[in-house]
Amino acid sequence: MLVSLTVGKVDAGLAILLTEEKRLIEFPSVLLPPGIASGSIVDIQISQNTEAEDAAREAFHSLQEEIYNLYGIHSPSKPVLRVRNATQTSVVLEWDPVQLATATLRNLTLYRNNSKAGAIPNPTTHTSTKISGLALDTEYSFHLVLRTSAGTYSSEKLTVRTHKMTDLSGITVCPGVMPGEAREELETTLQRIGAKSLQDFVRIDTTHFVCTEGRGQNWERAQEMNIPVVRPEWLHACEKEGRIVGVRQFYLGADVSRMRQGLQQQGSRPQQQQHRPTQNMTESPATTPIATLVAERRDSRHETPPVERRETRLGSTAPVTRHEEEEGEEDTKKGEDKKGGPKEDQKEEEAPSEHSADEDAPDTVTLDNGKPTPTPLGPETLVTDTGNPEEGFEEVRL
Repeated sequence: MLVSLTVGKVDAGLAILLTEEKRLIEFPSVLLPPGIASGSIVDIQISQNTEAEDAAREAFHSLQEEIYNLYGIHSPSKPVLRVRNATQTSVVLEWDPVQLATATLRNLTLYRNNSKAGAIPNPTTHTSTKISGLALDTEYSFHLVLRTSAGTYSSEKLTVRTHKMTDLSGITVCPGVMPGEAREELETTLQRIGAKSLQDFVRIDTTHFVCTEGRGQNWERAQEMNIPVVRPEWLHACEKEGRIVGVRQFYLGADVSRMRQGLQQQGSRPQQQQHRPTQNMTESPATTPIATLVAERRDSRHETPPVERRETRLGSTAPVTRHEEEEGEEDTKKGEDKKGGPKEDQKEEEAPSEHSADEDAPDTVTLDNGKPTPTPLGPETLVTDTGNPEEGFEEVRL
């Protein structure tokens, strides 16, 4: 198709063309032939390029498919939480690298017993964490929550129980500089107590760094991570005790002779505990100050109760029970009456009677031989009315 147009105005970048119907068309001046000025007539051939249209259409569809596959099919995956190691007071957790697909990461948070424990720093690179300060032999639940621009994704809850003091399976040792024989013995001891195998490098789940000399790259890293650096004797002490032993006496640089002496005492401790009851039974309570003090306390607690005496008044069949303290008070009153009362009353009181004779005379008991023997009636006097006498005592009749 050929079209004739009249040039109306020409600028440096744009030309105004006029059709036969006097319609204005803006046209790039760089596409016009050289020497064109206002009033010139130009012929323009116009045609449709179908091949180029098809190529552009194909390019557009491929771009749409690429965008759909990249942003429309895949979505972030929920985290998968696992336990790497557990000890008496700590737990080491790990998970797979975070899969975000096309979403943007916002944060990754760890929850303990349905309460927020803290956010994971650099979640795209860190895939493990250690939780310390836990209680002994206690069950905990953990789960991760991943928040992205495409939504929130939570992992399954993981239940972990901390170990007892007698459970040595959580010990994870990284060896340092030590003799070859000590390293072999260390490996054998770890197998006997059921602990983890030796590690080649210090990691987040390393519980102890064992060595005899403080040098090397692993030793420096253990100090940076605040991992206890102990001697091999610590592991031997754990095996002998059958439980986790404190590391204070086994730090690198501690007195080796005192350390070995402590191990010998731990080995002989069960025998001392067996002989201890025998020594306590053979010793006399009076030979030890503690036994004497205990005996004095027992005597002070068990005071002698007041003695009860049964008397029968003349003209009355009912026995009268009086305590020694009451008798003392009555004697005092009688003395006062004797001093200040009438003479007749004093003579009557001075007259002997069965009642007064019983009070003044000491209590007597009659033995089988017929001889009256005065004896005080106290809580320690054995008195029997009937029956056979007890062995070692004479029968006493009232």
